[in-house]
Amino acid sequence: MDYTRLGHTGLEVSRLCLGCMSFGDPGAGNHEWTIDESASRPILRAAWEAGINFFDTANVYSAGTSEEIVGRVLKEIGPRDQMVIATKVHGEMRKGPNGRGLSRKAILEEIDASLRRLGTDYVDLYQIHRFDPKTPIEETLEALNDVVRAGKARYIGASSMYAWQFMKMLATSRANGWARFVSMQNHLNLIYREEEREMLPLCAEEGIGVIPWSPLARGRLTRPWGEATGRSGTDIFGRTLYSRTEQAGRPINEAVAGIAAERGAKMAQVALAWVLQKASVTAPIVGVTRLSQLEDALEALPLRLTEDEVVRLEAPYEPTAVAGFG
Repeated sequence: MDYTRLGHTGLEVSRLCLGCMSFGDPGAGNHEWTIDESASRPILRAAWEAGINFFDTANVYSAGTSEEIVGRVLKEIGPRDQMVIATKVHGEMRKGPNGRGLSRKAILEEIDASLRRLGTDYVDLYQIHRFDPKTPIEETLEALNDVVRAGKARYIGASSMYAWQFMKMLATSRANGWARFVSMQNHLNLIYREEEREMLPLCAEEGIGVIPWSPLARGRLTRPWGEATGRSGTDIFGRTLYSRTEQAGRPINEAVAGIAAERGAKMAQVALAWVLQKASVTAPIVGVTRLSQLEDALEALPLRLTEDEVVRLEAPYEPTAVAGFG
């Protein structure tokens, strides 16, 4: 396993981050395709044994049960000080006032709730899951600063938003001497490349680590176009994300399949290798429900695409509307 620094920090993370949205009680939340603790345990263990030290979850994943499973299993398989655990805050955790968002009340309550579920005294990376237009950014940033100063988080990060919103938050933190975002978890893959316009250059300029979510386009780059799986049949969010790219995505999928056939590789390995070769990318977040999927992701690490192959993969792309900010 290769390791790299997360942005301009001294934190060392594996070049792959294990996304833990796949782990959780299938009856909780709105992800029917999640796998329970008994099925999650061997995947988490195999990831750790392969050298992955970076694990990403969120308070909303399966109504908190993802954090519970991740916390219990990681405690069993390795020492806490060698792991980088990330979680997020923003989504709805309960109905009614103050049940979601990035207010001071929500942040300070949700960090404590996440720590209880994870069974740890601190998280290494605490991320805002989305931008909250209803809360002043000064309120959000000061609360996050207090979380860091209290020792409940080592670093803070952000997720999908417009580049101008992110830059405004970075500038506000700098002006007030508050803890600053060190990472951006954004939507990036061969089918969706709109982040290349402004967000990726901004992160490079500001020394922000990039940890993309959905690097395989929710499975659309891992199998022949239109082939269904158990997850794709119930993945409402995935259908929303890619509803505008149904036609444009097909030639990209076929380009991935063509290069995979020539290389004797899996489609997932080729698509993930493209993300890994982006200069601004620190560690793609890969979600798996089977050990074979984890093995495919690990085998993408040494795969180096040629300039010609990159051109072939990128040529079919058509600009699309922004997706994934909601």
